[in-house]
Amino acid sequence: MYEIHFDKPVHVHFMGIGGISMSGIAEILLHEGFTVSGSDRAKSALTETLEAQGVQVFYKQIASNITDDIDLVVYSAAISKDNPELLAAYDKKIPTLTRAELLGQIMKNYEMPIAISGTHGKTTTTSMVSEMLMQADTDPTLSIGGMLPSIGGNIRIGSSEYFVTEACEYTNSFLRFFPKIGLILNVEEDHLDFFKDIDDIRSSFHRFAKLLPQDGALIINGDMDGFDVVTKELSCPIITFGERPEDSYYYTNLSFDADAHASFTMHSPAGEDRITLSVPGKHNVLNAMAAIALSDRLGLPREIALKAVSSFKGTDRRFEHKGEIGGITIIDDYAHHPTEIRATLEAALQTDHKTLWCVFQPHTYTRTKAFLDDFAKALSLADHIVLADIYAAREKNTIGISSKDLADKIIALGKPCSYFPSFDEIENFLLEKCSAGDLLITMGAGDIYKIGEKLLGK
Repeated sequence: MYEIHFDKPVHVHFMGIGGISMSGIAEILLHEGFTVSGSDRAKSALTETLEAQGVQVFYKQIASNITDDIDLVVYSAAISKDNPELLAAYDKKIPTLTRAELLGQIMKNYEMPIAISGTHGKTTTTSMVSEMLMQADTDPTLSIGGMLPSIGGNIRIGSSEYFVTEACEYTNSFLRFFPKIGLILNVEEDHLDFFKDIDDIRSSFHRFAKLLPQDGALIINGDMDGFDVVTKELSCPIITFGERPEDSYYYTNLSFDADAHASFTMHSPAGEDRITLSVPGKHNVLNAMAAIALSDRLGLPREIALKAVSSFKGTDRRFEHKGEIGGITIIDDYAHHPTEIRATLEAALQTDHKTLWCVFQPHTYTRTKAFLDDFAKALSLADHIVLADIYAAREKNTIGISSKDLADKIIALGKPCSYFPSFDEIENFLLEKCSAGDLLITMGAGDIYKIGEKLLGK
């Protein structure tokens, strides 16, 4: 496999350079003196940022973009095998790496690479850890799967030994990584267009954990199903967090304020700490304890870690307060799995509101079909549900599933649910039905956030 070295910069071309992760990796290499070019389907804020730094970005993926001076071509999961640029790279015998392979190569250039994994909560927990490291003046390099306000984006380039990244299990991407410390937040069924079943997923996370060296560590949810499968035969120390006194880090005395912010007592090897979060929901209690456990492992001052996690106000598209109009509060959230939807709506139910509206855009046909009943049950926590068409992402509808099928399931559970094929129809419906005191959440991993922004006149 081709290997990059920071002391030997070359010309790297990124296919799909506008992706949240790809753009961040490109910035890291650019900072290290590499020549960077790339291509994507359309201009975006991320590609414009790169162009402002001197990166040449093509907005049409054609063979002529692959010039003889390119030393390495990197491609994302969205790139098809018959892409003209990829075929041109093969024809010219230019080395190629996947996004995950390149990220793994980058990790080798740091003494303390940290990978944060799990079916849910990666971006929030990575951001919490990032805040801790920055407030402790460690000058870390960060690669986050969302936009973190304190760094003005998804990437921060530091000069220390610390490198922190999210580690996604889809297509076994994180098995190409070289972490010293790994964090596993949870392991549940997802990405069933790639994995066969939950046993296959647990096997993947086990192989990820096996990547950790003897002098590293695994920080893991001690309460999750399949814990023994994931942690068997590891040579590194295992640190657990959860809800049981048997866990290394656990909580008691949980309560919520009117904005669903949790207060709790955390018990750990260092003693007891009373913590109040600035992000909503019980799920963030676990994310916070995982981040603190990691901070303790790194030897960061406890008071800095507690201050950082308590003041953390979230990232874009994670229970993000978008604004208010006519007394209606509009929130946007990235949740696109039944567990995430349940966690977000349970947090919303803890807030002061009159009626809870959830506008949901299912993400991919395979996920919708696999979790149809679970989606219906989770969404039924809201008082009224409005469904948009399924966001296809990388898929084509070859399995005959639609949002109408999900609407029928929700209605059968006794909850009001409306389905509209266009955003305009959804917006008109909400303007007619919502009233002062209501809480409206737009939810999904696609472009559903545009509805809230349109209602707010953004």
